[in-house]
Amino acid sequence: MGPNGEQVGIVRVEDALRLAAEADLDLVEVAPMARPPVAKLMDYGKYKYEAAMKAREARKNQINTVIKEIKLRPKIDAHDYGTKKGHVERFLKAGDKVKVTIMFRGREQSRPELGFRLLQRLAEDVAELGFVESAPRQDGRNMVMVIGPSKKKTAVRLEKRRDAERAAAESHGDTLVEDEATTELEGTTELEAGTPGTTVEETTEQH
Repeated sequence: MGPNGEQVGIVRVEDALRLAAEADLDLVEVAPMARPPVAKLMDYGKYKYEAAMKAREARKNQINTVIKEIKLRPKIDAHDYGTKKGHVERFLKAGDKVKVTIMFRGREQSRPELGFRLLQRLAEDVAELGFVESAPRQDGRNMVMVIGPSKKKTAVRLEKRRDAERAAAESHGDTLVEDEATTELEGTTELEAGTPGTTVEETTEQH
């Protein structure tokens, strides 16, 4: 194969090496298991560099899915519920999924509707930030529901980056305005005081 992917055909190794030398390129075997083996004329150093950059970019954009867990009791009081809801909201804003677990103990196990209503209430309270990805289901003594974030983690990260850039730009703009005001003030002071080393003479006209 030629440097632009064109088919050169079956040639001897010696001829392929000669073509590579004439084009100032490398002869790289790209399909050694084929019969006959497939080789390509290319700049191998440039190819390795581009491959490394692509791999680096892929790792940079890779997002690991994180599932946070919050545990509640069926008869949780209002204050604790508000605290737990705040944690769920924070996780969803960060782009993470939240696994909400209702823990039943003793006679509470005979009242699964309490846990179901509590999970429904929580889902409604955070509806602007997330959606029910896995409906409430009984899991032994527990009831489990999974809430997914409305915004993906990539979008959250992009928004944070834009906010940081905007804040930096605004801060830089304020500094420039202050510098200009300082320069103008210094210039005015110098003019009023006169140029250093200059003697000002007062002339009185007589009539």
